[in-house]
Amino acid sequence: MLRMSARVFVYGTLKSGEPNHHWLTKKENGLARFLGRGTTAVKFPLVVGTRYNIPFLLARPGDGNNIHGEIYEVDETMFSKLDQLEDYPNYYDREEQTIRTETDGTMQCWLYLIRNFPEKMLSKPQLSSYHNTPEQAYSENYLDSRPEDLVEDD
Repeated sequence: MLRMSARVFVYGTLKSGEPNHHWLTKKENGLARFLGRGTTAVKFPLVVGTRYNIPFLLARPGDGNNIHGEIYEVDETMFSKLDQLEDYPNYYDREEQTIRTETDGTMQCWLYLIRNFPEKMLSKPQLSSYHNTPEQAYSENYLDSRPEDLVEDD
């Protein structure tokens, strides 16, 4: 039996139907098993920013909204690939948070968030759920993204 190593809460481009969901389904990235939908127990600001229209969960617990997303159980290989995608710990950080499940339970899950961001990011519209839209389309050039983009964001 393969050992799953972590539960991860995804709220942005990794969700089903979103541009980076394929990271969770590629066999060469490891294994990911969908456990269900969930919502953060703590409120956070979720904003879309930079020229790449990236969803950012800002490390300002208590502000914003309870964030809706999906819970996956992943093996060590997949967890490592997600760290690579999120450029952890250089760009995103990650921490465990309590997630409320659809069945009124709770579980601890890792989520990725931005700790160092300019205050002006908090003036952007704060979402409770991210969806890629034609009006604010996610750019596939995200690999060019860097922490300095947060400062240059309009």
